[in-house]
Amino acid sequence: MNLSAAVAHLERADPVMRAIVEIVGPCTFQPRADGTHFEAVARAIVFQQLSGKAAGTIHGRFHGIYGGRAPEPHELLATADDALRAAGLSRQKIGYLRDLAERVARGEVPLATIESLDDGAAIDALTRVKGVGRWTAQVFLMFRLGRPDILPDLDLGVQKAIQLAYGLPAMPAPKDVLEIGAAWAPYRTVASWYLWRSLENGDGQGGE
Repeated sequence: MNLSAAVAHLERADPVMRAIVEIVGPCTFQPRADGTHFEAVARAIVFQQLSGKAAGTIHGRFHGIYGGRAPEPHELLATADDALRAAGLSRQKIGYLRDLAERVARGEVPLATIESLDDGAAIDALTRVKGVGRWTAQVFLMFRLGRPDILPDLDLGVQKAIQLAYGLPAMPAPKDVLEIGAAWAPYRTVASWYLWRSLENGDGQGGE
């Protein structure tokens, strides 16, 4: 992804986004290339609905079962529930992880070739897994595959940043996020990154 071209487009397309870019500064968006796609989806499941510190602890114990590394699908399927529970995983998340491993092993979720799929097909494939919704799939496409034009319309941070930056009386609904973000295409991933960063800045343009 050409970040310079993306930022230039956003600044031209939307004066509000241009103000956010000026405040946040250079874009340092970088997809995560380490590990495997399977590991990335499994990590997303482990981290769901937990604080970063608690999730990190459980994730570390989960990898500890396999000598400090991420398991392969067949290794996860061969692991007893008791061992996974002892790592701190809930029964629900164990079910999600097993469903992921089973579907990958059967080829129903083609993680090895997912980069060849377009955005819609990749999201459809990922959301076949129990516990992987559209938001999780979108974040995978953004931060794992580096897809340039993903706008996570369900994300509360994106919604909050848009409300503040555009002076809206309430948080925008997903359909409103998509409508406002239409001008940002084909670089809505970079726009989302800026919206998230704007909340961290504590300024008047998207900050708290």
